[in-house]
Amino acid sequence: MIAISLQNPPHWRELYRLGKPRVVALIVFCAWIGMLLASDGAPAWATMLAALAGIGLIASGAAAANCLFEAKRDAQMLRTHLRPLARGALSAEWAALYAMVLTMAGTLCLALFVNTLTLYLTLATFIAYAVVYTRWLKPASPQNIVIGGAAGAMPPILGWAAMTGSISAEAAALFLIIYAWTPPHFWALALYRMEEYRKVGLPMLPVTHGRAFTRLAIWLYSWILVATTLLPVALQFSSTLYLCAALGLNLWFVQGAWRVYRAHSEALADLMAQRLFRISIAYLGYLFLALLLDHYLSRMLF
Repeated sequence: MIAISLQNPPHWRELYRLGKPRVVALIVFCAWIGMLLASDGAPAWATMLAALAGIGLIASGAAAANCLFEAKRDAQMLRTHLRPLARGALSAEWAALYAMVLTMAGTLCLALFVNTLTLYLTLATFIAYAVVYTRWLKPASPQNIVIGGAAGAMPPILGWAAMTGSISAEAAALFLIIYAWTPPHFWALALYRMEEYRKVGLPMLPVTHGRAFTRLAIWLYSWILVATTLLPVALQFSSTLYLCAALGLNLWFVQGAWRVYRAHSEALADLMAQRLFRISIAYLGYLFLALLLDHYLSRMLF
């Protein structure tokens, strides 16, 4: 059966899309920031490149596994119905092979050129996302994003571990920032895609607790995020430059969350939620970039 299916290889673009390259790019970016922040002087570029390659390959393998497990649901949702497996452009056998090859290549890269701590943490993240979250947690609880967000928050820790062979309080702070960012980010998506999630039977927060509760949760969690982004200042591994950037970015995010919460109609709330979802992606990138600039400029000036 597998041999017959593998006789007709898919176009390379379908395999590339299966690995969710945009999501993986954000994962690799956050891991890279963790690596640079962990480096007191010039980073070890060879180790860094090997770590980025290994983390990226395993992340792509996890994304491919996620698409494999979610193929039936993806085909029923407007947001995901064009994914290769969902539209039948790729067989399950090819998807499984691709996920396995990527994961094995990433594992080999980390084992040979980085360190065992990074390897174990990255593989644990793979299992937490592709198996625990996708197969069990996501269809079981409206708290799926809150609990499962730990897997998505791991990249800075992976980057830090790659460069130092350890995990510090600073790395934990970076983890907590992404962990606090994840619920309002995904609940904004779930709010304006609520009917799609209801259709496939996923217990996302707006489906189980209603739209008003979700809008309130987004607003409240945005303040948890604000508090968490101040941890680098409290731990004294960032300075005024990051603080100013964080305050400005937090104002941007909180305003977006407020507009979702206070929208006078469901249609407007959906529009504001869609905007907040897009804002949240840029917000996280700018926040981590501010941490990086602060890290290097502080060393140049002082």
